[in-house]
Amino acid sequence: MTDVQASGQRAVANVERVIVGKHREVRLALVALLCQGHVLIEDVPGTGKTVLAKAVARTLGCSFRRIQFTPDLLPSDVTGLSIYNQKTGEFEFRPGPILAQVVLADEINRATPKTQSALLECMEERQVTVDGVTYPTPRPFIVLATQNPIEYEGTFALPEAQLDRFMLRIRLGYPTQPDEIRILNDQRRSHPLDDIEPLVAADELLAMQAAIREVFVDPLVADYIVRLTAATRSHGDVQLGASPRGSLALYRAGQALAALDGRDYVIPDDVKQLAEPALAHRLIVKTSAALRDVDGRAVIRELLDAIPVEAGAGAQERPRVRTA
Repeated sequence: MTDVQASGQRAVANVERVIVGKHREVRLALVALLCQGHVLIEDVPGTGKTVLAKAVARTLGCSFRRIQFTPDLLPSDVTGLSIYNQKTGEFEFRPGPILAQVVLADEINRATPKTQSALLECMEERQVTVDGVTYPTPRPFIVLATQNPIEYEGTFALPEAQLDRFMLRIRLGYPTQPDEIRILNDQRRSHPLDDIEPLVAADELLAMQAAIREVFVDPLVADYIVRLTAATRSHGDVQLGASPRGSLALYRAGQALAALDGRDYVIPDDVKQLAEPALAHRLIVKTSAALRDVDGRAVIRELLDAIPVEAGAGAQERPRVRTA
């Protein structure tokens, strides 16, 4: 896992030239990329959501397309469409921006539900179907989406089926005063984003994605993940809990985080760090609980305090074959 850790550190350092004071959030974005997962970056305007997505995309040596979601955006503007060629007498497929390796879906909740649904097949099955013909997305394929959670004018809330397709939800928050002063100084003459260069090639990213699958997960750690996810389905304040896709997201993210730390095994602390970004956005909280300011994050924090980790879970490294 040394190669994954070294490449990950270089990528994180590159992005942090632009995103100041958000080490945890940048690492979470990289965790999702290593798991071939999609990321939803949600926060108030001006906190760097789009800049984070752009910095991550530029760090990867992959093809990049941006889609600015608006209420008049059509599904064909995302997936592409077939156009009749008068010279050949045949229809030709013109691929849409979704058929890129890294796609920035900016302000995704501004598009209508019909257009939002065009992403469902792309994100889960990694393919696009247009006029009955299926086109695979390139590898790797990653969607980085941003949305503003407090703006309601001209927005359409993402349906639960689409939220469930995002592996992690990241919230940046406001910078500290020293970090904000540094941001002002860094952008005095030019934006640091202009100097970001690709550090991780597409082939290298694919190799890293394959490597994290070999990270060992102790059965007790897997049991802890399942118990935590199952508890969201029976919680009194939750109308709909996390699906098995949430368990798998937490499992895969744990492997990636362990690899970034240079380990070839997952520990319970990995699960605890990732539980909120991996599960909270998948929960539908009851109206009565929402009136008491209870949200998915509060439920996950409560469950982490209430559900014990079995003694010895993940305490050892991967069992090794002894030699005489």
